[in-house]
Amino acid sequence: MEISTIGIDLSKTTFHLIGLSPRGDIVLRKKLSRKQLLTYTAPASRC
Repeated sequence: MEISTIGIDLSKTTFHLIGLSPRGDIVLRKKLSRKQLLTYTAPASRC
């Protein structure tokens, strides 16, 4: 799964993360807390 673009919908307590492939297809969709978002995105490669 190759992610070229990451979109983050910011909220007060939860964040919605969406990853797009180079073709524009949604390949990732997650709902995360603030702590989970930091843990999940820290090791991610640069998009």
